[in-house]
Amino acid sequence: MTSTSMSEMRPSRIAEFFGAFRIATPVVVASAPFGLLFGALAVQNGLSVGEAILMSATVFAGASQMVGLELFNQTVPAWLVVLSIFAVNFRHVLYSAAIGRNTRHWTPFQRAFGFFFLTDIQYAEGEKQAETPRGLSFVWYMGMATFIYVAWVAEAAIGSIFGNLISDSYALGLDFMLPIYFLGMVMDFRRRPLWLPVVLVSSAASIAAYYWVGSPWHVSIGAVAGITLAVIVGPVQTQEGRS
Repeated sequence: MTSTSMSEMRPSRIAEFFGAFRIATPVVVASAPFGLLFGALAVQNGLSVGEAILMSATVFAGASQMVGLELFNQTVPAWLVVLSIFAVNFRHVLYSAAIGRNTRHWTPFQRAFGFFFLTDIQYAEGEKQAETPRGLSFVWYMGMATFIYVAWVAEAAIGSIFGNLISDSYALGLDFMLPIYFLGMVMDFRRRPLWLPVVLVSSAASIAAYYWVGSPWHVSIGAVAGITLAVIVGPVQTQEGRS
């Protein structure tokens, strides 16, 4: 590769990296109350500021971190804590399988490193980016992931330091912003085949599992129910379209 082509390539990659920041901005704003809330609750549940920051930096999964906080103060075996967190995060196995078809051009190291940052929002935005002519590049992916990750850890730090100034974190009601963002994220896929049946089946199965099985298993059960429907109905529709 000539020096001219390399000089043309660098600005393009830089623009692509920071262009993902713009897409990540509403994500950071929507998740900020949740990140701050975790930091505050972590300190209120006995964690130090450093431990709260370390948990956000290493786990990097809001729902799992909340489950961990609830279980740490209970007399439950360590394996049950790990199993519960795995149940909440099991959907990430499904995410990696789905987005993996769009990352085949990445190196093995890029995939191993990048999948650490594979949150719900990262997956959804990555799927949308993969449908563009540019495709899902590692540079774009890490541009978005870096902004979200740094902001998440910083929010935990701020929440853990100043969280004691708020007597009741839930009373603020700011945690409603993230579910609303997730709802909008789901609606972005409404033009895909089987979108409505999958959403309805997943929702019904998740609600039923929440009451009959309990949290956090309802998350994975709802996801598996939706995937099962897509696996069964998808091939049938394909065969009907060919006939």
